[in-house]
Amino acid sequence: MSLRVGIVGISGFGGGEAMRLIASHPSFELVYAAGESSAGSRLVERFPGVPAKLAELRIEPWDPEALPKLDVLFASLPTGMSEAALARVPTDVKIVDIGGDHRYVPNWAYGLADVWPAQIAGRTRVANPGCFPAATLTALAPLLADRLIEPGNIVIDAKTGLSGAGRGGADSRFGYAETNENLVPYGLLEHVHMPEIAETIERLSGGSAAGLVFTPHLVPMTRGILVTIYGRGQATTSQCLDAARRFYAGRAFVRVTDRPPQTKWATGSNLAFVSYAADPARNLVIAMGVVDNLGKGAAGQAVQNANLICGLPETAGLDGAPIWP
Repeated sequence: MSLRVGIVGISGFGGGEAMRLIASHPSFELVYAAGESSAGSRLVERFPGVPAKLAELRIEPWDPEALPKLDVLFASLPTGMSEAALARVPTDVKIVDIGGDHRYVPNWAYGLADVWPAQIAGRTRVANPGCFPAATLTALAPLLADRLIEPGNIVIDAKTGLSGAGRGGADSRFGYAETNENLVPYGLLEHVHMPEIAETIERLSGGSAAGLVFTPHLVPMTRGILVTIYGRGQATTSQCLDAARRFYAGRAFVRVTDRPPQTKWATGSNLAFVSYAADPARNLVIAMGVVDNLGKGAAGQAVQNANLICGLPETAGLDGAPIWP
């Protein structure tokens, strides 16, 4: 079976990563690419290493009412730029929105694929989680589902690579001279991913996420997210690890590890690594999550969601090993 696929925002980091994965997907055929600054150029001009079969595909100006026949459209647009445009896409085209406009919006499934696959399968509109929520919620879900931690007053300390800013959204803060040998907190108290993290904590736990603290930091590496999460609970380390192994039993992309995870473990893949450390005497549980922000944090999970809504094997096109070193 060959499904006709399009990508809008293909010249950005998320769209480019989606193209890389779709190029070797056994069931997806990339027939449409759209962008703004890159419109009119061939893919090979934008991505010199693109497979030969896609080299001559021309990047079109983005017009949701002038699409060719498509089965699936991946939208990788900056937050605030996809809501109105995607509403004009024909209803028979399935959409995975990698951007932030449709998370927890009515009639859109929230695409936390490893936690809620059954809520995604068969849907036609899926909103990909943000990159930070992908790492955070994958680590938290087993603890919240088993009531091993309190849902309130959770503190999330997150580190991300530079590509999380996107190719088009960067400013001087993301240039080499300012990021090299530097560590920068940002988005204090009001980061755009806070609402979806809080909403998911409440849905998983049935309780309130009041008191949630989320602080991201920019680190001088290209890819990767590491979150360290502090919660209150009486569980032991073994109980947390056992809960995660039960919760993710049979799930292809989540690895539960006894060791604290490292960002390199996930680079270039759709894998998520989670681990835990707990001290009941201090009423403390530490959860750790690692993803590639362009993989599980963006395009990898988007392809996983597309597989789910198209009735394909969830691992199709995503079973490659991480890049090491």
